[in-house]
Order: sequence, then C-alpha cells, then structure tokens
Amino acid sequence: MSGRAQLMWDDAVTGYDFGESHPMDPVRLALTMGLVRAFGLDGAVDVVSARPAGDSTLRLVHREDYVAAVRAASADPKHADQKYGLGTVDDPAFAGMHEASALIAGQSVAAAEAVWRGDTAHAVNFTGGLHHAMPGGAAGFCVYNDPALAIARMLELGAERVAYVDVDVHHGDGVQAAFWEDPRVLTISLHEHPRTLFPQTGWPEETGSGAGEGSAVNVALPAGTGDAGWLRAFHAVVPELLADFRPQVLVSQHGADTHFEDPLAHLAVSLDAQRAVMSACHDLAHEYVEGGRWVALGGGGYAVVDVVPRSWTHLVGIAAHAPVDPESVIPSSWRDEVYARTRQLGPARMTDGRTPSWKSWEEGYDPADRLDQAVLATRRAAFPLRGLLT
Repeated sequence: MSGRAQLMWDDAVTGYDFGESHPMDPVRLALTMGLVRAFGLDGAVDVVSARPAGDSTLRLVHREDYVAAVRAASADPKHADQKYGLGTVDDPAFAGMHEASALIAGQSVAAAEAVWRGDTAHAVNFTGGLHHAMPGGAAGFCVYNDPALAIARMLELGAERVAYVDVDVHHGDGVQAAFWEDPRVLTISLHEHPRTLFPQTGWPEETGSGAGEGSAVNVALPAGTGDAGWLRAFHAVVPELLADFRPQVLVSQHGADTHFEDPLAHLAVSLDAQRAVMSACHDLAHEYVEGGRWVALGGGGYAVVDVVPRSWTHLVGIAAHAPVDPESVIPSSWRDEVYARTRQLGPARMTDGRTPSWKSWEEGYDPADRLDQAVLATRRAAFPLRGLLT
C-alpha cells in the first residue's frame, strides 16, 4: 500500500449549499481545507479529486425514482417534491443540488475504492458523512448517503466484512437502514439519546433483523455527556466488537457536533476528546483491520468557525501520520481568512485545553449512573447476538 494517505477534495463541494440561514454552511468545508493547507498537511497527503457518483453507483443505495426526484429539484427547485424530503426546512431544494450531492458522494466512493484496492491505507473525505439520507428520501441535511454508498461499493468489489463506526451526535440512521439485514456490515453508532435529539432513532434495542440480526449496535448517550463519559462509552463498546468482527475495512464518521459549542445538540464533548476518538479509530484500524484499511468521513458540525475546521484538520493529520500538536498556534493567515469570510475571530490554538481521560469498563460500572446504564443497555441488547459476553 502507498505510504501516503489520500485526502479527497474538490472546490466545487462548497456548492452543497442550502442557503444563507441554513446551519449546514459550506464555509465550514472551505475553512477546513484552508486550515489543512495552513498547517502544510496538503503536502503530507495525496490530495485527490474524484468524479461525481453516477446513477449506477447511486442506485447501490438509493431508489431510481428518488434519484430522478433529486435531479428534477436540482433543475427546478421551486417544484421540489416534498414526498421525497426535498424542498423542506431541513433539506431546501437548490439549483445544482444533484450535482453537488453526487460530487460529495463520489469523493467517498473513490476513497473507499482506493483503500479497498490497496492504493492507500487511509483516505479522508471530511466533506462526506451525510448519514441520514434514506434509499427513497432526503433527511437531516443529507441528500445522498455517501457512507452507505462507499460501503456498498466495497461490497460490490468483494468485501465480506465492513465495519462502520459513527460518532456524530445524531444517530447514523440512514447507514443502519441500508444494511439492516446485511451481516457483512457491522454498524456502530454512538449518539445523543433519541428522546432528546433528531432523528429519534438509535435505541439499543435496534440490532438488525433477519440475517443481519446483531449487526446494528447503538449507544444512546444521555444529554450532557462530556469527555469522560463519551470516551468511556466508546471504549466500552467499539474495540471489543471490532476485535470480534475483524473487518476488512473500517469506515468511520466523525461529525463534530458532539462539541459543547454546537448549537444543534446537547452533548458536552471537547475538541480534545474528538481528537482522542479519531486517534483511537486509527489505532483500531491498524490493530484489527488487515493493512490498516481506514476510510474516515466528516459529518455534522455547526460551530463552523471554532470547532469544525480544527476537528477535521486533526482528522487529516492523524490519517496522514502527521498529527497536529494540540498546543499548536493556528497560523495567522488562516485566522485572517476566517475574518474575511465570516467577520468572526478564529480560534488561536488547536485545543480546548482539555486532557481527556476515562475509566475503563473493565474496572467495573455503577448501575445507578446514567452513562453506565446506557452502555449496559447496549451491551445487553447487542453483544449476546454476536456471541459476546455483556
């Protein structure tokens, strides 16, 4: 395999733009790539631009009538068909919607192809991670489900075991739905509890069905969970499952909206804990996946200046085996770019000043603790289906 990671980037991905007042501001993508360049990480990876996903690729996950509806809304946004989730408050139709969405999907599919072929061990598409789109509809700011498409493409190429780990604050419902009955794909999602957050799914009892029973794992975290609880939950569930499943590829989704500054959710996770989970995913890929095959995606994240660019720049650095020191001072050139684009002041360092730590599950649990109750519910629901002890 190549010694250099691939970073998928095309300036045109910023055309994925729901409008001025929408939380999914594409400036977060431009600012992330700007920060990657400011730290010189574009010299530590192969920056690659892929073609948009074509119809045959999109149909690996999405229904033909839905793709046609997206094309129609893209050509004439005023007549978007809301029965497909288009033209709604969450997913307003815009000119070029199909082209921008297919371009983002194409980056994730190409990343997966490169990793599966062995062209590179690690590939990053922080513009992707649009995990809510369903086979027949848009949802939650997501038009085409690029994580599911990337996984489906690897299955088409012969993969027999793909693990998907989603640490976005929202449940990875679209990816789970795409592989609900498929034992070749293990989906693991850690997210805020469905009682308090969209999409109101991701209960621990959701474990897959048919041949795929036991292939969906959900950790529903209490609102307010911070670094120690988030990291404890991750390490109490993910490593053991990956050690058992032994995936041929790890796909991870790193939505930055778990952060305590994010305006759309209620977890209290720091940038430093997000970085710790990225490092853990990298290490788990090298430990449990042949060749360390790892496809890392972005996702949600609506603190578009303070959080998202720093978080995903750390992701690129980790994948490139050139991690950015959290104490690094952010180059003034990037802060000038932030002000020019947003009239906001950018953060000064690559850290929130936290030193994340957590208590291992093996040290015991407290049945009265809400976080431990959440982890225990997941282990009791899913682990026996995989032949593992709770």
